[in-house]
Amino acid sequence: MGFALCALMAAFLTWPLSTAHAEEAIEKLPEAIAPGPDVPAPEPADYRMSDFRSPVPATLRGATVLSADEAADLWNGKGGAIFIDVYPQAPKPANLPPGTFWRDPVHRSIEGAHWLPNTGYGALSTSMDEYFRTRLETLTGGKKDAPLVFFCLRNCWMSWNAAKRALAIGYRKVAWLPDGTDGWQAHGLPLQEAQAAPVSAE
Repeated sequence: MGFALCALMAAFLTWPLSTAHAEEAIEKLPEAIAPGPDVPAPEPADYRMSDFRSPVPATLRGATVLSADEAADLWNGKGGAIFIDVYPQAPKPANLPPGTFWRDPVHRSIEGAHWLPNTGYGALSTSMDEYFRTRLETLTGGKKDAPLVFFCLRNCWMSWNAAKRALAIGYRKVAWLPDGTDGWQAHGLPLQEAQAAPVSAE
């Protein structure tokens, strides 16, 4: 085969696809693969609204991201941080037979932390939003520069949402512990049975 013919065939084979062929090729590309357990998700612009137990981002704009060791330093009194657990609380089933005794499942949290359950969802009811705001105001004494540490479990978007919500309210020293109680316990640090903060502030 002559040199000229080879060059002509090479040029043909490397010629861009027509628009129709290109679109067809794009349609056949595999869908994006969800991040694995060790691959951080990209940080979204807004709150996470579903799939709360999935890989979280490595960042939270405006907040400090803490390792378990860094959180332990704060917990040991360096900085006077207020630890806030937002692990959800299971509601009492509505279809229990009359007279059935219901006991809330035991939740274990970081010792001394304040448990504000169900405040980490992407959208809060008016009453739950008021609960979140009121409890933070009580815990901080109304000081927007009080250091706050939000957590839940490892790979739990609820703590990310709650920390983001605190920033939106105007708190300026917000920290987020993405490893939550899982990472805390893995570091040999203590957990204790927690009681949810009452709806009415004392």
